[in-house]
Amino acid sequence: MDYNAQIEAAIQRLHDEGRYRTFINIEREKGNFPHAVWNKPDGTTQPVTVWCGNDYLGMGQHPVVTDAMHEAVDATGAGSGGTRNISGTTAYHKRLEAEIADLHGKESSLLFTSAYIANDATLSTLPKLFPGLIIYSDELNHASMIEGVRRNGGAKRIFRHNDVEHLRELLAADDPAAPKLIAFESIYSMDGDFGPIEAICDLADEFGALTYIDEVHAVGMYGPRGGGVTERDRLAHRIDIINGTLAKAYGVMGGYIAASYKMCDAIRSYAPGFIFTTSLPPAVAAGAAASVKHLKTDQDRRDQQQTQAKILKTRLKGLGLPIIDHGSHIVPVMVGDPVHTKALSDMLLERFGIYVQPINFPTVPRGTERLRFTPSPVHGPDEMDRLVSALDELWSHCALNRAELAG
Repeated sequence: MDYNAQIEAAIQRLHDEGRYRTFINIEREKGNFPHAVWNKPDGTTQPVTVWCGNDYLGMGQHPVVTDAMHEAVDATGAGSGGTRNISGTTAYHKRLEAEIADLHGKESSLLFTSAYIANDATLSTLPKLFPGLIIYSDELNHASMIEGVRRNGGAKRIFRHNDVEHLRELLAADDPAAPKLIAFESIYSMDGDFGPIEAICDLADEFGALTYIDEVHAVGMYGPRGGGVTERDRLAHRIDIINGTLAKAYGVMGGYIAASYKMCDAIRSYAPGFIFTTSLPPAVAAGAAASVKHLKTDQDRRDQQQTQAKILKTRLKGLGLPIIDHGSHIVPVMVGDPVHTKALSDMLLERFGIYVQPINFPTVPRGTERLRFTPSPVHGPDEMDRLVSALDELWSHCALNRAELAG
């Protein structure tokens, strides 16, 4: 077996399909987000504006966050020194878990190194707690949820995206006595659409199912204190397990679940993905706790971000660009071809200093390739003007289709 040849063939397939992913070496500048420096392969540099980051609110640059991290590094050093069971539980971790539990109105929360691990570890562990568990999963759930459901060894049912009637049919077809859990998201990040939370909670009540929601793209962003769409819609109390991230709106790193004390205690005790993983560095936990606490009272930052997203959508629609608008903060511009999507991304970066990565299969289905923009409160009018002008020019240059404009 020529292993190197097999590897080369696998990589070449990605090139042939136009979906080989390239790392862009971006160096963020403290206090200057969304501006950064592109360290080019030829050794030169170029200033760029980041339009595809998940630091939705610019909290990764906020002094409240960076000061807390500096203080923790000075007090404790760099790493945590072990798993939570060995030496990796500190006052910083407990403080962060208390802030998260309070954020979601839950008895407890449990930290993980990422929201991906939180989803995977929790969903793969639940059948150990509830033998015979059936998990009903939205077909567009994140890869981490899919992986957790796949690995748990239990029964699974996949319902059509946001199709409550299909979910009802699946629930009704199973043994009424079997333990059940419905797993879905509040905001689906590629299209920016919302899950039907209340309707799913009603079904869960009717069929005696637990509810598990991924609020990764909503925490910090929605609700009067940033508790997500479940807080905004006053439904958090009807959700049994809430998954969230500290790496997007909160601008740091890490993931978590928020639930009852007993649920968190059981996952803590049974999930290998928690038991055998070194905990977050204390400085990261300190920064995340500061960010969560701050955003509980900074509604203005959330409002500015929503305003920026609305302005960008309105201007792109005015040019006839094919965007998806479900009313969330995410702005997907549909291209529909991996080669064209990559070409647009490259030209935006090289000619205009605008950094946005192409979104291709398997992140989205083939034929729905797109550029995904995430405007923030610190993207000003000048940055917005440059982006809209560049997209207008490149759309014409590449002879891509535009929507029919009214009037």
